[in-house]
Amino acid sequence: MIEIDAIDRHILNLLQEDGRMTNADLADRVGLSASACLRRVRGLEEAGVIAGFVLLVDPQAIGRPVDVFVEIALETQAEHSLDDFEAAVADCPEVMSCHLMAGDFDYIVHLAVEDTADYERIHKQYLSRLPGVARIRSSFAIRTVYETTKHVL
Repeated sequence: MIEIDAIDRHILNLLQEDGRMTNADLADRVGLSASACLRRVRGLEEAGVIAGFVLLVDPQAIGRPVDVFVEIALETQAEHSLDDFEAAVADCPEVMSCHLMAGDFDYIVHLAVEDTADYERIHKQYLSRLPGVARIRSSFAIRTVYETTKHVL
């Protein structure tokens, strides 16, 4: 784990707000020269603190406004079963995230879908065919109250 100082935190907070910020603007906002700022950003990337830069797409704008959270219980928690499931779930393009859980189910999968008919298609085509699945329970979000991609530093 890399030690992150106050300047690194400031850099990370600013880039989380605007990943397209130019290095010159970033350097100016954190009070460093452009070259010193760039060295810090590259160091944070090399250390794995900055995992990458992405573009966020509005799901409404692309016709996938419905969030579905799917709880999945497996028949067994043997390592090979977990590995097989995890490899297969990554092949479903509508999966936004998949988390191994503690509790009553093994995984929670977040899907972005068009509507209930689209979810039915995904259920038939992908979810019901995932290896080792014993039980599937789905919940449809009514609306997103709060969402962020920004981590607290």
